[in-house]
Amino acid sequence: MKKLSAFLAILIFSTLIASAQIKTPVKWAYAAKKINKTEAVLLIKATIDKGWHIYSQNIKPGGPVPTSFTFTKSTDYTPVGKTSEPKGISHFEKVFDMDVVYFENEVVFQQKIKLNKAATSVKGTIEFMVCNDRECLPPDEVNFNIPIK
Repeated sequence: MKKLSAFLAILIFSTLIASAQIKTPVKWAYAAKKINKTEAVLLIKATIDKGWHIYSQNIKPGGPVPTSFTFTKSTDYTPVGKTSEPKGISHFEKVFDMDVVYFENEVVFQQKIKLNKAATSVKGTIEFMVCNDRECLPPDEVNFNIPIK
């Protein structure tokens, strides 16, 4: 009887683990485009699964976690201004009791940088929150490393 109980417990536990898949509805891609010898633009693209969305960088307090970019300090480059984003979708979300701006399908964020070295890599972190009409996933962080040649 103990063997049967242990077997059933292992079977149930294995089934729960197999059904608990990690959701990753956002994929990130990176590129850099040199403007001239001392300037470049970083292109940070989020491809978002159908039905999901990520939020703008410009969300008021009390709302969802805004998308944010942190660039690792380096003597090779200096970020110029803030990371830009296209116009998003503005919508009132009951769960946050406020208007929020978000992006569906895909969005490209851009960051201009001043180059102090001809070839380098820009490193940093993106923090973002992804939701659909039924759930929000916990905020996530993704590290990036964008080579500039």
